[in-house]
Amino acid sequence: MLLGDICTRDCAFCGVKSGTPEEPDRTEAERIAAAVGELELDYVVLTSVNRDDLPDCGSAHWVKVIGTVKEQNPGVSVEVLIPDFQGDETALSKILAAEPQVLNHNLETVPRLYPEIRPDASYERSLALLDKAAKSGVKTKSGFMLGLGEKKKEVAALLEDLRSIAVDSLTIGQYLQPATANIPVRRWVRPQEFELWKQRALKLGFSNVESAPLVRSSYHAARQSIELSPQ
Repeated sequence: MLLGDICTRDCAFCGVKSGTPEEPDRTEAERIAAAVGELELDYVVLTSVNRDDLPDCGSAHWVKVIGTVKEQNPGVSVEVLIPDFQGDETALSKILAAEPQVLNHNLETVPRLYPEIRPDASYERSLALLDKAAKSGVKTKSGFMLGLGEKKKEVAALLEDLRSIAVDSLTIGQYLQPATANIPVRRWVRPQEFELWKQRALKLGFSNVESAPLVRSSYHAARQSIELSPQ
């Protein structure tokens, strides 16, 4: 996770600390690249906290990390799980120019729940980000949680929204309450229902779907990327 461990937003589902972050670590790109090499990784997923305090929302830092990881580890594949950069198209363009193999941005939940669950985010803004990324030619990915109070018809509509902008890959998991300060789980979803959503998503045209209670954004990320690649 890039850019520290303090987020400028305070989403009701998230266990990451919220507050005023420190200045970005200028050595982070080199340290991450060295760790990738030491661990002999061939697939890396990068993510970050939201940094709405920075003029570019941290996009330049992202670009430096992606570039350094690739430069110091030839052949490594990089998947990015990015924030929305407040809808800044220039920031997104910088990330796309760094040529990640997969661009992931999570919707997290259905639009009706955004004011409660993601008050500083926008469902429409996130869809627009994914749409632009997909149109650039990069493989796109998104994910959301069940158990936050969504209705089945809302989940169905969310799937259709993602496919309408040609998102390739999808993850669906059970919301788990990180701490007592976060919103409680409103429904425990049976594995059979996760499988039903998986099959529905595949019929809509998603290339790859991971859907189960313990699935998270990076679950089998390398395998998903391979399955998305042209044969």
